[in-house]
Amino acid sequence: MTQQTLTPDSAIRPSPFKTILLAWFLAGTLDAAAAVGNYLIATGGNPIRVFQFIASGVFGREAFSGGMTMALWGGFFHYAIALGWTDFFFIIYPKIPLLARNKYLTGLAYGLFVWLVMNLVVLPLSNVNRAPFDFMRAIQGIAILMACVGLPISLVVGKYYRARLPASQREG
Repeated sequence: MTQQTLTPDSAIRPSPFKTILLAWFLAGTLDAAAAVGNYLIATGGNPIRVFQFIASGVFGREAFSGGMTMALWGGFFHYAIALGWTDFFFIIYPKIPLLARNKYLTGLAYGLFVWLVMNLVVLPLSNVNRAPFDFMRAIQGIAILMACVGLPISLVVGKYYRARLPASQREG
C-alpha cells in the first residue's frame, strides 16, 4: 500500500463534484426560499402553490389540482433547473477569463442572464400560464436571481477555480 504525500497546493484543491453540489444546493435552496417567502408575503397562500406553479411548466393547469405530488414534481424541476445553471457556469467559467475578474459582478450579471433566458426562452416554451409583464415584479425577480442564484454560484465556483491556480498566481 503506497502512501500519498500531500503538497500544500494539492491539500487545498477542492473536488469539482463537491463544488458543483455545494453551488447547486445553495442556489436552488436560496432561490426556493426567496420564491416561497415572496409568495407568502404577496398572497399569504399555501407555499406548495409555488412548486405546483413550477410543475405547471410541464403538466399545465392540472398541476394546481395535483396536490403534494405536483408540488414534489415542481421541487424536482426547480432543483434540476438550478443544477443546469450551476453546471453551465462551472463549464464556462474557465473558458471566459473575464468572469474571474470580479466574482461579485460576475454573479450579479449571471443572475440577470439567468432571468433573461428563463423569461424570454424557457417560460415561453413551457405550459406556464404567464401573467402580463409587470416591471416591479421583473425587477424583484431579477434581484432574487442575482442574489440567490448568480452570486452563490459565482462565489463557490470562483473559489474552486482560484484554489486550482498555483499559489504564485492567486491574488489576495
